Amino acid sequence: MLLFLYSESYFTKDTFDDYNQLMSWNKKRFSDLLRDGWIHVFRKRKGKEKALYELSYKGRAMLNAVYNKLNGQEFAETQSANPMFKKSAPYTDVVYRNYIKKINQSIRQQQRPSQE
Repeated sequence: MLLFLYSESYFTKDTFDDYNQLMSWNKKRFSDLLRDGWIHVFRKRKGKEKALYELSYKGRAMLNAVYNKLNGQEFAETQSANPMFKKSAPYTDVVYRNYIKKINQSIRQQQRPSQE
């Protein structure tokens, strides 16, 4: 749903409901996204004008991060930007962290022209 909303600048509840019909049934999806801060009210309802909504900063930032990863940008390897790199990270995060390092190394090699 957030990927669809990312392509929409502003949307009404009706637009949301039209697209929501294509997805698995969840009556609370809109209110959950609003409550959790993924979307917010851009313009409140006034008279006959419907309320307009847009993705929040949180929603846009998350989707920008997803698109950056899909476009081949590196994953963050700092403790402040990626909690998997903290010293107190659980074992599963350490396993993922090692794979992230391999992915980043591969990305770096693809970006550098060969020395041949």
